[in-house]
Amino acid sequence: MVCIPCIVIPVLLWVYKRFLEPIVYPLIAPFISRFWSKAAVQETQKPTNTAECNGTANGSTANGPKTVADKKAD
Repeated sequence: MVCIPCIVIPVLLWVYKRFLEPIVYPLIAPFISRFWSKAAVQETQKPTNTAECNGTANGSTANGPKTVADKKAD
């Protein structure tokens, strides 16, 4: 048997996302943008990769491994 919150909470979240969020979000968006500035998002740094890529990963090429896997003999 499933508990009541396991049924009610997903239904309420679906109703909010489907019907209430399109009405509520435009009203609260200006206040959110004041507190959550875009500068905080832009401050993240991109990782720099100084290693050169020669097209191989762990000794294999893009066309496949150089060695053939052992096949079962009859």
